[in-house]
Amino acid sequence: MAEIAVSFLLEKLTTFLQNEVGLLQGIPEDLEYIKDELQSLKAVLRVADSVGESNQELKVWVQQVREIAYDTEDTLDEYKLDVVNDHRHGLDAFLHQVCCFTKNLKAQHRIASKINGIKSRISNLSARRPNFDNNGTSEQGPSSIATVNPWIDRRGDALLLDRVDLVGIDNSKEQLVQWLVEGNSGRKVVSVVGMGGSGKTTLAKQVYDNTKVKKHFAVHVWITISHPLKIEELLRNMVRQLFDSIRKPVPQGVDDMDSFLLKMIIKGFLQQRRYLIVLDDVWHMNEWEMLDHALANNGRGSCVLLTTRNSEVASTSCIESEDKIFNLEPLSPDESWTLFCKKCFQKNSCPAELERHSRRILDKCEGLPLAIVAISGVLATKRHTVAEWETVYRSLGAEIEDNSRLINFKEVLLLSFNDLPYHLKSCFLYLSLFPGNHLIENMRLIRLWIAEGFVEAKEGKTQEEVAEDYLNELLNRSMIQIAGMTNDGRVKACRIHDLLREIIISNARDQNFVAVAKEQNATWPEKVRRLAIHNALANAQQNMNASHLRSLFVFDTGDPLSSSPTDTLIPNSCRLLKVLDLRAAPIENFPAEISNLRLLRYLSLRDTKITTIPSSIRKLQDLETLDLKHSQVSELPVEILKLRKLHHLLVYRYEFTSYSRFHSKYGFQALSGIGALQSLQKLCFMDVNHDNAIIIELGKLVQLRRLGITNMRKEDGKILCSSIEKLINLHALSIVSSVKEEVIDLQCLSSPPQLLQRLYLYGRLEKLPEWIPCLESLAVIYLKWSRLPNDALESLQNLPNLVHLELLQAVEGDTLRFKAGGFKELKLLGIDKFEGLRCIQVEEGAMPYLEKLSIQRCKLLERVPLGIQHLTNLKVLEFFDMPEELIMTLGPDANIPEVYYTYWRNGEWEVYSLEGSAETGRSISTESLQSRFK
Repeated sequence: MAEIAVSFLLEKLTTFLQNEVGLLQGIPEDLEYIKDELQSLKAVLRVADSVGESNQELKVWVQQVREIAYDTEDTLDEYKLDVVNDHRHGLDAFLHQVCCFTKNLKAQHRIASKINGIKSRISNLSARRPNFDNNGTSEQGPSSIATVNPWIDRRGDALLLDRVDLVGIDNSKEQLVQWLVEGNSGRKVVSVVGMGGSGKTTLAKQVYDNTKVKKHFAVHVWITISHPLKIEELLRNMVRQLFDSIRKPVPQGVDDMDSFLLKMIIKGFLQQRRYLIVLDDVWHMNEWEMLDHALANNGRGSCVLLTTRNSEVASTSCIESEDKIFNLEPLSPDESWTLFCKKCFQKNSCPAELERHSRRILDKCEGLPLAIVAISGVLATKRHTVAEWETVYRSLGAEIEDNSRLINFKEVLLLSFNDLPYHLKSCFLYLSLFPGNHLIENMRLIRLWIAEGFVEAKEGKTQEEVAEDYLNELLNRSMIQIAGMTNDGRVKACRIHDLLREIIISNARDQNFVAVAKEQNATWPEKVRRLAIHNALANAQQNMNASHLRSLFVFDTGDPLSSSPTDTLIPNSCRLLKVLDLRAAPIENFPAEISNLRLLRYLSLRDTKITTIPSSIRKLQDLETLDLKHSQVSELPVEILKLRKLHHLLVYRYEFTSYSRFHSKYGFQALSGIGALQSLQKLCFMDVNHDNAIIIELGKLVQLRRLGITNMRKEDGKILCSSIEKLINLHALSIVSSVKEEVIDLQCLSSPPQLLQRLYLYGRLEKLPEWIPCLESLAVIYLKWSRLPNDALESLQNLPNLVHLELLQAVEGDTLRFKAGGFKELKLLGIDKFEGLRCIQVEEGAMPYLEKLSIQRCKLLERVPLGIQHLTNLKVLEFFDMPEELIMTLGPDANIPEVYYTYWRNGEWEVYSLEGSAETGRSISTESLQSRFK
């Protein structure tokens, strides 16, 4: 893990030495020496990482290397702060130069002294570096081993489980058996994918041993993939198993054959037989690719059953034919409870007084079979008292760390983590900052990773795109879970399994990577670098040593800071801070200390009550993200234009009651000269305020991916079109007119951004712009208050990637017709407040993949859509404030799984579900439906 800190520092050292000139003699040479030594230590650190905690002396040595890397990074950043290019006014040029020279000279002497000390420390460490043989074993001998790692790889235990010990496996097994024995005669690949401990091997073994499967295939072989993969050893094992299965001797010379000859023997053997080969625990694509061509496609209906933690391996291995991917889901609450009681109470029922505490502990397992078995096994050894079990619940992280019964569970989950490259290890450990069960927005995470310096620069990609690749890689490896998707299929939020989070919190703390304060009197390392405060703000402020702090998060502080003044929210000593996330902190004024955090890259004051931003924000020259969403800020100081590294400027809020209102988005007053911020990628929402010069300035922001503007007039249209044509990287565009009746004129846009995926137009359209139907990337379109002619939507029906269409007073007329063959990819359709609408017609073949249809406030509509039975994939039908008589015209042949009708009454939504002839009612809050009308 020290490799993370060292690799990060090496990149920083390279940049520092390239950019800093005029350093005192000796400093560059010392830094080069440190750089070279750390580079040579990286290989040792990588081997040491694989040894883990089995060698206590090595563990201390690695910790010292990490501290040197951290101290060097701190020294470089302190130098950056202390070297001044002071532009104070009122001094003549001569005095100004003298002051700067004197101050800079002192800064250089300080860094020279510190660098010299670090050089001496790393020289001593290098002399004590451990030596490893080719197998990664320390050549210092067994005397250096102070502790013995008690974990033994027990993944094979899943092959020994008795049928009676299994829970919740029957339906999955039947599905897989059916996939294996039915279908065409070509070779079939079936992949079972899920996170570590989800029961992939157990399920595959039950399928492998199934009588129907045994009879169907002439040859059966089970291969467990070792890590790291030794391909020739694996192929020899496969050859032996194949020949043993038909009771024939293994060919002579197998032990001396290379991989090519072994593959030839395997392929020749399989060519004449219908076979089933299980490849258990495939981690990487190259592991599958090395075996693929040996597994003959013999036209006999043979199968390969593959288990993996990596969804990319699963999808790629199944790409050549009509093969299947089985995503292994967590156990249901009932199945989890059955397994828990079976293991904890030896098949007896749970005592009544322990049930509530048992279920709370069980919730932490989130349906993961290995976790349930491990935790219930620990509880089985505890006294069956409420106090004992409450203690386990409160200290589950410590229990996982210290209890020998949980070593195997912990190590199985850590296998995937240990396999990550160093940059993904940083990104994954970072998730330990967030509270349990916290949904982490992917864009927030991406911006934070970039601010921390975790994201590499890659040619042809923005850092945001590289970071998105990192996120997808963690998802593919089943390290994190999708917690929310946008309507056009993008990942919106993710989360981490609760027990895996407990494990990485411990890991991150041991590495001095992250500290979490969530209790009164919480303690953390003296040189803490990243701190997340959960529900313990006042206490944390009193105890904080922040001179090495790089990131500070505040979560769920609860009560307003009346008892904890805002001037102590940010310690004076944390001048190295790069990330400050005060989202939803109960503060009303911009903390003055922020302006002195000159290394700050990420600042979030989202969901606070702050109303103004001071001009002193100009000092934050490294700021990349300024997130003021849902604050009360509506105006920015002109000094914001000095922040030339700013990538994301989010200054807007929604005011929401029930349905969409025209004036529900509030942004900030446009700044003259906004074109100076040429690194901007997201700019939302800016009130252009009838200023043509500002609209022209927008054309200079060629890096923009998302643009949102308000207060547009018809006469602004031509200039806006000219600016938009220059924004070739634009992915999302939101335009709101000045008033509901004001026309948005976009007819002059002759060369629209071809990458545009999401388009939101709020205001009158005299006609639909001709360029919209030509944008093949468009996935989401919102047209609100457009009042277009009745046939205007026909031109949208052939957009090949349109999945979400939201219409509010979008077209006029009494009939809305969806023609056969139109909207072939549409999945979500919203129709709201079509005041003259009496009939909706759906022709057979229209919207074949529509999954959700929402009809709202169409008071004259006489019945449910004609032809609704043609929407064979429709899963959800919603009515909002529609007459009950209309809802009852829904015929039984519609066959829609979920039908809801909803009314806004007394300040809240009343939602009813239509299930056959029965109706059930319940009330829900405004917030839960807010996203539907945003």
